[in-house]
Order: sequence, then structure tokens, then C-alpha cells
Amino acid sequence: MSAAAQPLDILSPAFAADPYPAYAVMREKEPLIWHEATQSYILSRYDDVERVFKDKRSEFTTDNYNWQLEPVHGKTILQMSGREHAVRRALVAPAFRGSDLQEKFLPVIERNSRELIDAFRDSGSADIVSDYATRFPVNVIADMLGLDKADHARFHGWYTAVIAFLGNLSGDPEVTAAGERTRVEFAEYMIPIIQERREKPGDDLLSALCAAEVDGVRMSDEDIKAFCSLLLAAGGETTDKAIASILANLLAHPEQLAAVREDRSLIPAAFAETLRYTPPVHMIMRQSAVDVEVSGGTIPAGATVTCLIGAANRDERRYREPERFDIFRDDLSTTSAFSAAADHLAFALGRHFCVGALLAKAEVEIGVDQLLDAMPDLRLADGFDPVEQGVFTRGPQSLPVRFTPVTT
Repeated sequence: MSAAAQPLDILSPAFAADPYPAYAVMREKEPLIWHEATQSYILSRYDDVERVFKDKRSEFTTDNYNWQLEPVHGKTILQMSGREHAVRRALVAPAFRGSDLQEKFLPVIERNSRELIDAFRDSGSADIVSDYATRFPVNVIADMLGLDKADHARFHGWYTAVIAFLGNLSGDPEVTAAGERTRVEFAEYMIPIIQERREKPGDDLLSALCAAEVDGVRMSDEDIKAFCSLLLAAGGETTDKAIASILANLLAHPEQLAAVREDRSLIPAAFAETLRYTPPVHMIMRQSAVDVEVSGGTIPAGATVTCLIGAANRDERRYREPERFDIFRDDLSTTSAFSAAADHLAFALGRHFCVGALLAKAEVEIGVDQLLDAMPDLRLADGFDPVEQGVFTRGPQSLPVRFTPVTT
């Protein structure tokens, strides 16, 4: 283990421009790095990151979220452990799987996708990021919660400030202050709505959360507000990046785009491979509870551990030709890709596996399917080369496309 040299510095401009070469060097030569600026140990190999997430020996905690998440969200389910975590997860999970997802929310997803596409369907051009991806998941979540979509700009502003706070690895005080303001503003917005739903429940997710009870435990107003804040940030930013990335990856591989257009049942495979190849979230932190031996050395107890998902998902020890985007690869299971048994790391694993994974899958499947229907000869705008941006979360900032409108 060594202190990070400049080329491997996760805060360097070179890393932000293209982290993948640095990831390869880390995996090969420096699988454990002490990073002075973030005061954390950085892991880059698949087996090490998988071990942290699965945490079968109770070696790691999510205590890091006390300072990383709580200032912007309040106390969330991600910080909880043991029975407290199990009960809270049981309270929120039903809405994101099974019949609730199928019956109540698939129509919401289909409608929101169609409404956004209708705005550019006849124009022959669009920016997939600004016209669709940044709006779609936030609109869906607002509808699920029964919030006013006219407040979309506020939701988007809040979640952008929260994600900036989480990715504020250099400690910019203005970013910190904006994130902390968001917690106050979101509470002022949400708490009266939560109290109103307790009095007059409707057929929406917010009302369901107000009414949910497990083992005599119900969620407080603060619990619900924190969960909604987390849902907007996690569900907005990640699905936004995932939709932009899956289309950017397919456009860069025309033969795979053609295959998906021909057989839409390949969309989940294209999504799973996108989650592996260009995950929306590139790093997740944990805290070590004990001294832990990993590749390259020992992490002492009480240390912050930065797990590089973007590096681990391209580990040559785990995947054949990991630097190649291939929706047909046979070392990535589509069947388990959206469950806690996934063999990529984009949703984490274990007890803190992303509760919204199936919601994200439904949004991507419906969204990509409808976009391909509306844009039969989808292609990048002339001369445009998609560029990923971001360090903590990462994806194309813009994706201008051209197409021949479908005549009906």
C-alpha cells in the first residue's frame, strides 16, 4: 500500500477527464491506496469491493453516512443496521417490487416517458440528457409520491445540490453550504405535505409510507422526509445517468444498437452491461469496524473506505475483456443483475443493495423501448462525441441526436 501518486489521485483533473486508465493502474499495482486529501483508503479490485458490500463478517459499517448523508437528508435507512434497518427496509420495500410496482407504478412510468417524448417526437432532433433523462426519473418519483410536477425545477435543483454535496471530495465550502440549505428547504416543503397525507391519505407512495407499519413500528414525519429526499437524489441522479449512458454506449456500438432495436428483450442485458461498463455511481464509501486484510495491505479499524465501483466493474480477474462494451457477454448474468445476487457492483450488494433497482430497471426498459419506437434511425448529431463527466457520479452531460420522425 502506498500514498497516491498524482496519476492515481481521484481529485486530479486527469482522473476527472478519464478515470479508466487510472483504475487499471490501481487494480494492477496499487489495489489499496491511502488517499490523504479524502482521508480514506481506496479499493479498486472486484473481490475487495464485493467483500466490503456483502460484509459477511460484520467488518464494515455505514457510519460514514453520519457525515456524508445526514447533513443533507437527515438520518436515512442507509445509516441503520440490525433490526432498525430490517424494519425500515420492510416498511419501504413493498412499493419497489411485485404487484405495487407492476400495477400502480408501471403506468406512471409509461405515461411520463411518453409525455416527454411527445415534446420532441416530431422535431427530428433532441438532446437525450436535457430533454429526457434529467427529467424522466424525477417526474416519475414526483408522481409516485403524489407531489406536484410543477415543482420539477425545485426537485431537480435539490437533488443536484445533494449529489454535489456527496461528491464534494475536495471540501468546497460553497457546495457544502448549498447541500445543507437543501435539507432545510426540502423539510419545509415536505413536512406539511406528509402531515396532510396522514390526515387525508390518497393512493400514492407517500400515503403508503405514512400508513405502513411493521412489528408495531411506523415511520415518523422525519423518517419519511429523509427517505423521500434520498429517493429523489438516488433515484433521480442514477437513473438519469443510466439512461444517457445506455444510449451513448449503444450509439457507439451500432451493431448492438441494431440488435436491441430488433429484439427489445435485450434491453435488460444492455442495461446490465451499461451498469458494469459505465456505472452511474463510481464510488461508495463504508467504514471499517475492525482491522481488515485486503489486496495490498491492511485497512485499520475506524477508517473510511472508498470503494471504486467504476474500477471493480472492469476488473480483468472477474470479466473477460472488461474494457469492451458487450451486451452479449456470458460472464454477466442479466437474470440476477437487478437483485442482491447481481454480479456487477453498480447497485452495491448485501443488506444495503439498492432498494430501487427494479424501479430503475422498469424506467430504463420502458424509456429505451419508447425512445427507439419514436426514433427508428436514431444517430448522434453530426460531429458530436459524447463525453462523460463527474467523479462520484458519472455520465454524458449532453447527448444530441437526430432521427426521422415516425409518421402515423
